[in-house]
Amino acid sequence: MLKQLILENWKSFRYAELPIDPLTVLIGTNASGKSNVVEALEFLQRIVRGEDIEAALAGDKTLPSIRGGVEWAARKPETQFTLKAVLQGEDENPDYLYSITLQTKPVVQVLQERIEDKKNDEHLLEKDILNETKSKKSFFPELKLILNRNKLYYFNLNKANNDIKFLNALDKINIIISALTNIFILNPIPSKMRDYSLLHDTLESDASNIAGVLAALPNEQKAEVERRISAYAKNLPEGDIQKIWAEKVGRFGTDAMLYCEELWKPGHVTEIDARSMSDGTLRFIAILTALLTRPERSQLVIEEIDNGLHPSRAELLVRMLREIGEKRKIDILITTHNPALLDALGPEIVPFVVVAHRDYETGESKLTLLEDIENLPKLMASGTLGKLATKGAIERSLADTK
Repeated sequence: MLKQLILENWKSFRYAELPIDPLTVLIGTNASGKSNVVEALEFLQRIVRGEDIEAALAGDKTLPSIRGGVEWAARKPETQFTLKAVLQGEDENPDYLYSITLQTKPVVQVLQERIEDKKNDEHLLEKDILNETKSKKSFFPELKLILNRNKLYYFNLNKANNDIKFLNALDKINIIISALTNIFILNPIPSKMRDYSLLHDTLESDASNIAGVLAALPNEQKAEVERRISAYAKNLPEGDIQKIWAEKVGRFGTDAMLYCEELWKPGHVTEIDARSMSDGTLRFIAILTALLTRPERSQLVIEEIDNGLHPSRAELLVRMLREIGEKRKIDILITTHNPALLDALGPEIVPFVVVAHRDYETGESKLTLLEDIENLPKLMASGTLGKLATKGAIERSLADTK
């Protein structure tokens, strides 16, 4: 699993480290750099899937552009950036490091890419532009092909001095590929969730196929997932949600629709479909579905998690994140502005809160652990975390330490 993200000359960051815990909360004012952190993770996930690096930044027919595309990927006036991911090894320690350095001008290309075994101080795999052909792809597509083949057959056809060493390293490399592949950026778009969707086994980033994912689950798993979604969503609106489920529709049963039963007054149950559900309800269901259907030991990233949620439901959302995340061993990274959500997280969340902020002299974005702020005890004595965020007290304190 991902344990740390390191940004070097990425967008508004000159250098920053983001620790990843079972529940990490990233806060900060507008334009502080929170979205840039999320987009770094999205870029890594794209290249692991095998996307051309230029398309991973600028988008193509199937991918939306990362904001700013190639032009703004590297912090001005730099023309290259580096992203690093520290990953957990087999013995529960963060043993592996993946890093990639890209040039954005005059042409887009990989300058260096490597995988290291930190515990044993060993380079498992390295590619350097100084002695290799220019590349617009990472080495992940080829690695995934190798891992999916008969390994002995592949290496019998490709004799080299380091074949055996590389073959022995493949199991470790597979751990890294799996961890990076399992980063999932969730950005539910309610307007896209209201339509019929094809049956599918993987939730889209915008949750547009949520009905198809739920309807395609094996019967026993479907019943359990829908039961848990219904249980958490029961008290979301002012009325009482009795049940949420998805159903196959149409003559051939290849499409699905999301449904809900609501009880607004005793004895009067109303059945509606996704076209009549509120934005907040649909986003809440999407978060639940991701938590309950993503692979265990994966990474879930949700930007502005409280968008569309009434402040009075913040405690419900926090309880859901903690209970399901812990049970399914899913690490969760969220960004938020919501003071009600910060207060619902309680003082125990302080060690896991990271503040994105700007350096007023250089303009660069920085990441600071909340507990590393020198006068934090004094700040916390003056109010809750939510109140401090509302007043801008945290950012002012960071500025005063300059």
